[in-house]
Amino acid sequence: MPKINLLYIVTKLELGGAQKQLLSLIEGLDKKKYNIFLFTAKDGLLIDAALSICNLNVHRSTFLERSINPIKDLLALIEISGFIKKNKIQIVHTHSSKAGILGRFAARLAKTPVIIHTVHGWSFHDYQPALASYFYLILEKISACFTSKIIVVSNFDRIKGLKNSIGQEKSYTLIRYGIDASRFKSREKLGNFKKSLGIKDSDLAVGMIACFKPQKSPLDFIKLAKAIKVNFSNVKFILVGDGQLRVKICALIKEFDLENQVILTGWRNDVPQILSSLDVFVLTSRWEGLPIVILEAMAVGVPFVATDTGGIKEIAENLKSGYLVMCADLLSMQAKLEELLSNPQRRREFVTASEAIINSGEFDLSKMVMDTERLYSDLLNAWQKA
Repeated sequence: MPKINLLYIVTKLELGGAQKQLLSLIEGLDKKKYNIFLFTAKDGLLIDAALSICNLNVHRSTFLERSINPIKDLLALIEISGFIKKNKIQIVHTHSSKAGILGRFAARLAKTPVIIHTVHGWSFHDYQPALASYFYLILEKISACFTSKIIVVSNFDRIKGLKNSIGQEKSYTLIRYGIDASRFKSREKLGNFKKSLGIKDSDLAVGMIACFKPQKSPLDFIKLAKAIKVNFSNVKFILVGDGQLRVKICALIKEFDLENQVILTGWRNDVPQILSSLDVFVLTSRWEGLPIVILEAMAVGVPFVATDTGGIKEIAENLKSGYLVMCADLLSMQAKLEELLSNPQRRREFVTASEAIINSGEFDLSKMVMDTERLYSDLLNAWQKA
């Protein structure tokens, strides 16, 4: 059987959950069955990781970028369409909001047989200006008309899409994020990583891993550190990541006199080790699809306090493995975090529940790859029979 030409399109390979999941999917695919291509922006923190994957053809575009630029966007659309035709692509699978729009329009122009889009959280949300939100919603509705299947990683996104008249019920399929749980072994096996971060064994550690952008609301994490410091002088706050809000974060740390409480590590490749050093994981996001970092914390054995956004409830399983609070409700987040910091038994109960969820296999990487390959096969067979 000839190989299937498969193209993935993602706006930028930044160090985010959606991008990491895409590369994990590519690594797990059967290379004997697919010729795999990746179309993305020229730069990105995960570019080297993509280039290191065997038998992956990476095309880095000078036109594709996150910000809206009508001229570059048009050139990217033409470039993607030409790339699809040149390489006789049979399946186009888009990821991230902008690539999802441009990539699907380009695939339509190139008459690609199978067009798939994965929603990692919709492009429209409540924190946008109304006009911008409406604009993205219209684009999503149009794109759905010629999308063979929309993959959602949470039922939350499927329901949100249907409520906004994006596609029909049959347009959607649920394929959960998957992680390689073997990389996130128990903290005993990973070892105590606190000393390398300048944290004493007697200190408690609270951490967050996120890009420094409004979606993740890292400034709330710093405000939380200020509030916790009043009653817990021995708690250190570890913030892993970087981005556009770094200057504001540093200014707030200085304003609150938290230089001895907050540790900024920058981006790190040793996430399992850092997670293993935490007593509680925190996520202050304002909107999400399904935050992979919560799954990673659960796999290591760290309880969490997070904002109730996107499909996170579908991971937390009735709050057995962590606490959820309303977005921007720092008082509630403070109360839940203080409870966990002062109650080791409660932390252990959450960890036990997390182990059961991770071991269930629902969020296993091999399952995600298998479900995706099955979808590819079904859609290609349906097209060939049509």
